[in-house]
Amino acid sequence: MEGGGRYWGGGLILRRSQKAERIGHQLDDLYPKAPIPLAHSDPYTLLVSVMLSAQTTDKKVNEVTPRLFEAADSPEAMAALRVDEIHEIIHHIGLAPTKARNLRRMAEQIIEDGGGVRPDWDFLESLAGVGHKTAGVVMAQAFGVPAFPVDTHIHRLAARWGLSDGRNVAKTERDLKAVFPEDSWARRHLQIIYFGREHCPALHHDLSQCPICSWAASKKRIMEEMRG
Repeated sequence: MEGGGRYWGGGLILRRSQKAERIGHQLDDLYPKAPIPLAHSDPYTLLVSVMLSAQTTDKKVNEVTPRLFEAADSPEAMAALRVDEIHEIIHHIGLAPTKARNLRRMAEQIIEDGGGVRPDWDFLESLAGVGHKTAGVVMAQAFGVPAFPVDTHIHRLAARWGLSDGRNVAKTERDLKAVFPEDSWARRHLQIIYFGREHCPALHHDLSQCPICSWAASKKRIMEEMRG
């Protein structure tokens, strides 16, 4: 069962489904309870933290947000700050100038909408600095709405494992939703992130020794990354 063809069997969809099922079991064993890595207290502070996490480590975000939330833990308080005040607090974060402007504008938009963060895709994706992935994290983790947020790290692992041939995160999201049960999407998102950090880094990774890549990746993929 460890060999690619011997384990998979059947057609393309069946192969992906079988692999996804086995990967799911491994992830559940490794991370039975995968906590949200970004410190937050409600949907609004989660939204802010996810916005700040773009091109920045979760660790760095968690170092910055206590002071930020002390100053502004609500849209009303954030909108009352000047952009330069927000920037001074978050200046160690990547893309801080843009994020400071987006945080203030986002707060204004939420107030204009009525003052709260709502579990609505169109509303969330209309906010300054909020894309589909960020909206998906909030929908899944704050509101329990089925969503499978895909960032570049999940995109990379899905390709390594042969679960998606998508050239962009939108296609990868569709592929992963097709092979994992809907009620597992939120935890799979977090589990794959943790697995990537602890077992499956982007660079200098020997796929043949990885707990999942070693059997899920194709021999071609393993050899390509060894040469890389």
